[in-house]
Amino acid sequence: MNLSGARSLRARVTLLATGLVALVSVLLLWLTWNLVGDAVSAVPQLPPGTTVRVDGVEVDASAVTEHLRVYARNRVLLFGAVAFCFVVLAAGILAWTFTARVLRPLREISGTARRLSIESMGERIGEVRTKDELAELAETFDDMLDRLQAAFDAQRHFVANASHELRTPLAVIRTELDVTLADEQADEAELRRMAGVVRDATERAERLVGSLLLLARTDGAGLVAREPVDLAVIVASAWRAVRAEAEKRGIRTEFATQGAATFGDPALLERIAGNLLENAVRHNVDGGWLDVVTQAGPQWSVLRVRSSGGLLDPAAVPELFEPFRRAGVARTARTGAGLGLSIVRAAVQAHGGTVSAEPVVGGGLSVTVHLPALP
Repeated sequence: MNLSGARSLRARVTLLATGLVALVSVLLLWLTWNLVGDAVSAVPQLPPGTTVRVDGVEVDASAVTEHLRVYARNRVLLFGAVAFCFVVLAAGILAWTFTARVLRPLREISGTARRLSIESMGERIGEVRTKDELAELAETFDDMLDRLQAAFDAQRHFVANASHELRTPLAVIRTELDVTLADEQADEAELRRMAGVVRDATERAERLVGSLLLLARTDGAGLVAREPVDLAVIVASAWRAVRAEAEKRGIRTEFATQGAATFGDPALLERIAGNLLENAVRHNVDGGWLDVVTQAGPQWSVLRVRSSGGLLDPAAVPELFEPFRRAGVARTARTGAGLGLSIVRAAVQAHGGTVSAEPVVGGGLSVTVHLPALP
């Protein structure tokens, strides 16, 4: 609401209050006028033909009674009209004055809204002196601004990190091309080496873009497909994609997967299991271990992935679910972009579940996913 809108509301409230006072005043004046007339008419009548002396003049008694009734009514009408004007004027002034005080928080809200921009999202209305609906509106407005500021900050942070991650493979490609093109004596082996580096960088950029698109589609979105899914089955399917890498690094594995049915999108659920297993293998240490458990409960189906690795600060574990966050050098893989757990969290929330993580004693990470169990 702009300033003219606030003034228009103030004028409408003032006119409404003044109109109500005027209507009540007219009604009271009409009632008084009738009551005075009836009261005068109720005076006992003298016998017909009776005369009374008024200022030395003999006047018929009935004429005197009628004169008194008309006189009383006229006086009531005169003084009532004067009082009516003063009451209506006072009502208008008071309504205009008090409406200004009542609408002051609304003007503050409007002024804050006009001054806000992406650069000044930190401004707030603050505490309002009145404890009424406008104070509640101001508090709600401030809460909304807090959420918007958090969303803008997260968006800027995400875009900056995404740009940084994409710039790395692009810089590698540009450097390799410039160096190779500058070498006039580059042979076939050098060209093949350059092509291999460019291919690896392109694949990394492609994986990053794919992860960003998946995160954008999953975060805050609904499910496209809904059908019964067994967590044990999707774990087995996701494990086939990273099994070779785990065996190459000598990682010991233990699977305790029992049937754990849930309801949701099979592709997203397999992405959850796949990201957890990929993180557990790629952020593991050579010769480490990996435990995977699926359990069925009355309300929740559970998927738990525990793996060895470097030591983690418990306070930094929740940050692992933020985009482009990695927990130190010990658990940083060159092939990852730091989006794995962010996608897991978004996909789990889309299914109405929860995900949590905690460090493993001696080094490593344990991630537990709770998904609604299939009745």
